[in-house]
Amino acid sequence: MTWKTMEYAGWGRALKAEGRIARPERASALKRLCADSPAPAIGNRRSYGDAPLNSDGDAIDMTRMDRIIDFDADAGLLQVEAGCTISNLAQLFAPLGWLPPVMPGTGFATVGGCIAMDVHGKNHHHAGSFGQHVTALTLLQGETRKTVTPERQGTLFKATVGGLGQTGVIEKATIQMLPCKGDVMVVTERRVENLDEHLAVLDASDATYSVGWVDATAMGDALGRGIVEEGETGGGLVPKRKGAKSVPFDAPAFALSPRVVRNFNAAYFRRVPPSGRTVVKPITDFFFPLDRIHDWNRLYGKTGFHQFQCVLPLSETAVLREMLEVIGRAGIASPLAVLKRMGPGRAGFMSFPMEGYTLAVDFPNRGHAIDLVIRLQDMTADAGGRIYLAKDALARGGDVRAMYPEWHDWRVVAEKSDPEGNLTTDLVRRLDLRSAP
Repeated sequence: MTWKTMEYAGWGRALKAEGRIARPERASALKRLCADSPAPAIGNRRSYGDAPLNSDGDAIDMTRMDRIIDFDADAGLLQVEAGCTISNLAQLFAPLGWLPPVMPGTGFATVGGCIAMDVHGKNHHHAGSFGQHVTALTLLQGETRKTVTPERQGTLFKATVGGLGQTGVIEKATIQMLPCKGDVMVVTERRVENLDEHLAVLDASDATYSVGWVDATAMGDALGRGIVEEGETGGGLVPKRKGAKSVPFDAPAFALSPRVVRNFNAAYFRRVPPSGRTVVKPITDFFFPLDRIHDWNRLYGKTGFHQFQCVLPLSETAVLREMLEVIGRAGIASPLAVLKRMGPGRAGFMSFPMEGYTLAVDFPNRGHAIDLVIRLQDMTADAGGRIYLAKDALARGGDVRAMYPEWHDWRVVAEKSDPEGNLTTDLVRRLDLRSAP
């Protein structure tokens, strides 16, 4: 297996690493790598911070291991290699009446990455997290290949799902797919005028999929205004999908200046009529809207961006309101701000979800963005919430360990699974997650 030294980054591009990367194509090559040169596995590096980075070390790129191994069309059980993307699965199986059970905001996420981060989607309030639909996974620990299920080796399963890749390399998984009515989405869009209305609509929604866009520049009586989308799968005529565009260069700072963002947000809010509307979209356009713009992260310029994503308990709406006020006064939020209602579902010791409201906002990596994100993280900790490690680049270890009450259970299994620390990543080192309390 050939190793290639290269510089690489997470999707936020604010943090980078340099090291050797190998890209196995076959299970036999992957097993040899894990036995001879154990290293953390990475996918398409769509985690925003340093979760997929291993500075001055090795990493195993799983993206060539993307084969579908078996599919039971009656039961909806899919066995697939870890490097396969969620978008490929959605496009292949939706016409057959099945969808990945949980889909994050990008279709470029790999199955292995979705397990390692226990991702959530627009249906978390009904379906829970991705790992709750994994019925088995194959884990490589050095020379050993293990089949791990929730029923057998349940503790190892809970340490692997949401476990940041620290218990071994996920080779393949069996996933219970979700029945769907077809390969289009019927989406109802409605304006909400403020945060109270926004939360009320999300709370009352009985749609299979729901998500809110927030105008993070709005203040005063309009604080928290936005658009709520509710979606259901459907069949019939598939709308013509527009061709993908790309960002060919790093955008200058003025592209996301406060005035530009305010004007864009106002226009985006008005695109939905006051009475609302229902539209039909290709499935991928609803679930992965930003994937239509290749390299959209370059819009933030060469210094990249930080995303803050937290989940707050349902009782902490006052803190959510205060967060939006702090963000609005700062004047540096991008148009990308999302609010969702989460249920209690989670599959692993270090899984992010908890019942509550999750807020995600992007900030260009300039000015006082770092101070702002740290302040928001402090507010999250004080409110008994959590930050999402798939998006984090700035948190402190003590805060994170306090947010995840099962951290110690996870650490014990990670240390037993990888006693030499070969799988440790930049994120795990920064947060000191593998050290004993």
